[in-house]
Amino acid sequence: MTAEQPAPVVRQLRLVVEAEDHEAAVAFFRDALGLSEEAAFSGDGDARVVILDAGRATLEIANPAQKRMIDEVEVGRQVAPRIRVAFEVDDARATTARLVAAGAAEIAPPTLTPWQSLNSRLDAPADLQITVFEELRTPEERAGLDGFGTGRDADD
Repeated sequence: MTAEQPAPVVRQLRLVVEAEDHEAAVAFFRDALGLSEEAAFSGDGDARVVILDAGRATLEIANPAQKRMIDEVEVGRQVAPRIRVAFEVDDARATTARLVAAGAAEIAPPTLTPWQSLNSRLDAPADLQITVFEELRTPEERAGLDGFGTGRDADD
């Protein structure tokens, strides 16, 4: 690292979710969605946790207007709770079908979005609402579209 670049403070994002039916939630996210098991721990009183690797993590912070717009585009109505979990996949249609077969309830089928992804919305185990999305354009291709950029772009 150079003197201008300090060491990263955050090394990992972990989303911790309580699931009443632990076995069903693990089976859904590990076996049906395909997240690999990184570790599992147990303790007194039947305490159990499974840590699943979901690849690269990001934290998406949206204002209320953006949250409403995403719901309108993906679902056609306001349905999302305050927190929704999104998973990028290679094939949104096949993954959606596999997850519905594994017990998820489809809220909206794979839908083409203005930001050039194919997104579906599902109610999943552990009371999570999830989006499954497939990117249809590279970040470079998307950068040339209206409305794309970074918050830092406004500062330049």
